[in-house]
Amino acid sequence: MKSENIFNLTMEQNNFPQKKSMTGKKILIVLSVLLVLTSGMVLGKYFLKGSNPGPDKNIAQVQNKIDESNRNISETRETAITRAVKKVSPAIVGINVEEVREVQDPFNDPFFKQFFGDRPPQKQVVKGLGSGFIISPDGYILTNHHVAGNATKISVTMTDGQKVEAKLIGADPNSDIALLKIDRNNLPYVNLGNSDNVIIGEWVIALGNPFGLFEINDKPTVTVGVVSATNMKVNADGKKVYKDMIQTDASINAGNSGGPLVNAEGDVIGMNTIIFTGGGYSNGSIGVGFSISINRVKQIMEEIKSNGKVDRNFNVGFRIQAIDERIAKYLKMDKVQGVVVVDVQSGGLSDNAGLRPEDVIIEANGEQIDNEQDLLFIVNDMRAGELLKLKILRGGSEKDIEMKLVSS
Repeated sequence: MKSENIFNLTMEQNNFPQKKSMTGKKILIVLSVLLVLTSGMVLGKYFLKGSNPGPDKNIAQVQNKIDESNRNISETRETAITRAVKKVSPAIVGINVEEVREVQDPFNDPFFKQFFGDRPPQKQVVKGLGSGFIISPDGYILTNHHVAGNATKISVTMTDGQKVEAKLIGADPNSDIALLKIDRNNLPYVNLGNSDNVIIGEWVIALGNPFGLFEINDKPTVTVGVVSATNMKVNADGKKVYKDMIQTDASINAGNSGGPLVNAEGDVIGMNTIIFTGGGYSNGSIGVGFSISINRVKQIMEEIKSNGKVDRNFNVGFRIQAIDERIAKYLKMDKVQGVVVVDVQSGGLSDNAGLRPEDVIIEANGEQIDNEQDLLFIVNDMRAGELLKLKILRGGSEKDIEMKLVSS
């Protein structure tokens, strides 16, 4: 019994160091785990510091992405057309004019003359408007003659809101071109292109002052279309010579006259001048407008700038009539062609050159004559001092006649 107790006591005494060793290991493990976790947190915070910028920086990054997205959207909306408009618009002007015209007195009638006698024509101030475009930094402006050529007062509205008095340098009624000048410097101006390179079907832009809308916000109205045709001739009243015209379906309305027709590169290729309308009460655009080609405008502009006008002071001294089958048969012609001379002014240019009534003009300056308008276009576009060469039929034979267009 005694030995048994001693034995148990000995075993208990021998187990005490083992329990103490086990407890130490557990503490060591716990400390190691804590150390690893602490190190991980420190290292994570250190390495992840750049990727966790905080609330303010996160907001800034989101805003930057929104701004970039907006810029991308704006860039996708920009086209060659919008860039051309932005380039040209600052050089467009609205034009307001006052013109003194003589109007028939309503009492100038045989019935009223017994009461009021002969009364001279009455003078009336007529206001009008149109468009123009600046072609040089020192203030030269192009527009139509029918806008400002007969004006007694001309006011130009700029895109910065300024209203400036303009001076008429000169005008040419036949080509319907006028040159103005304002007393300003360092102005925005357009680039005059080459209308010989115009392509049928290419995009074009018409800018101007339709119906006086420029006055609302000092900005031109923009319409877009394509080139429908080139080298067009358009009949008009009087001596106007509308040739080398560019046809477009870009909307052109009253007030657009004198404004530019621009290509997608922002170069001016024409001057908007006339439109065809639906007639009756429909006086607006129907998609058939015409612009004077800019190469023709440049040629006339240089003459006006140098001389103040284009010298067309001559009188050819003959009258013509179209030929139909009846007249052709009377003149013993094989076919209907040319125009017939019906009157020659005695002692005039044509009389001295040998032209006679009943002569049939079939060519003028190398161009075939099919009708009256063909010949009028050639003669009305010539200058004093130039030579008019005619090919005629007389008694069934061809004959050449030349006359120098000396001033009247």
